[in-house]
Amino acid sequence: MHRPGIQVLVRTAVTVSSMIAAAACGGHQDPATRAPSASASPDSSVYTAELEKSDLSWSGSPSPYNAVLKLDDGRRVAMHYLSGKGLVEQHYSPRAKAWTEPKVIYRTKTDACQGIELRAKNGTVAAIADFGSYCYDGEPPTESIAAVGVNSLTEWSINVTKNFDGWERASVSDDGQQVVFGRGTTLRWSRADGFERK
Repeated sequence: MHRPGIQVLVRTAVTVSSMIAAAACGGHQDPATRAPSASASPDSSVYTAELEKSDLSWSGSPSPYNAVLKLDDGRRVAMHYLSGKGLVEQHYSPRAKAWTEPKVIYRTKTDACQGIELRAKNGTVAAIADFGSYCYDGEPPTESIAAVGVNSLTEWSINVTKNFDGWERASVSDDGQQVVFGRGTTLRWSRADGFERK
């Protein structure tokens, strides 16, 4: 049976000059990992940027290397792949009419695989992304990412599963308290406990 991989918590900086990345190494789970705070935190994000897009070429439209999702409160969250960097996140404030600076929430130098999927309910955003050394040659991903952000989206919980075909779907509960990632097996996340430990 598949066992979900390592987990990290990424706090995106609130200043324009900072970039924080989560690095995945080894096949263990970080015992210090915790879920983003379940309480509604004030939005400390700085909104001064334009929306950026992936630098990976794609013939046709839309590119699967970019994903944007509108939230119930009018905010938007966007993710894209950046060559040699990894998975990048930005979020938009309708009040400020601008985006946050792009932040790498999962750092890797391997190739982007497949597309990015975003789902959201009641202040919880779930994302699926994949990377692999030989994806352009048709090989399956070697790094399958399940990510969850809540409230102000300044913190992201990241679970990395190695040598797995990638999550097919993410389902967010109506109250935003739980997320289930699935593909033959499941990975669960809750606001109370973060990603389940196996």
